[in-house]
Amino acid sequence: MPLVTTLFQYGAFSAVDTFATRDAVIAYSVGLVGLILVKVLAPGFYAQQNIKTPVKVAIVSLVATQLMNLALVWHLRHAGLALAISIGAFVNAGLLFVLLRRAGAYRPQPGWAVFALKLGLAVYVMAVVLWLTGGSASEWLAARAYQRVVWLAGIVVAGAGSYFAALWVLGFRLSDFSHRTAE
Repeated sequence: MPLVTTLFQYGAFSAVDTFATRDAVIAYSVGLVGLILVKVLAPGFYAQQNIKTPVKVAIVSLVATQLMNLALVWHLRHAGLALAISIGAFVNAGLLFVLLRRAGAYRPQPGWAVFALKLGLAVYVMAVVLWLTGGSASEWLAARAYQRVVWLAGIVVAGAGSYFAALWVLGFRLSDFSHRTAE
């Protein structure tokens, strides 16, 4: 709600429009990780001169997305379309991951599970801070434009600060993110 009201709640854009847009943004946000994973995993096939597999997986994902559109649009309307795309991104990423593992092209290094758990905990801390600082829909709808901008900026700073603070508490250091050469 904070982002949508700050960016769009002006002029003819009504509260009803704001809630509808919020629902679609939430549904799209579910698939962000899936979309990023597709961008990370597909090059694993391209590096092996295999462009057919990602295309076949994309077609399967497209069909799955369209079937989910049919199932979700009746209950969730426009947000169902967005959610179907998000789920389709995870189908695509999941299939690419399984096929890379099956081909032996991806072998996780020791420590990845702990790394992922720490990142997940930091994201959870950030989500709690964002939820606690987010306020209610009625507060955002009643706020003036400049108040929304200042409040949203504070939320972004609090969210980013809590994320990086949690990473630091969990033992991450800036040097952990530096480029290392393969051994």
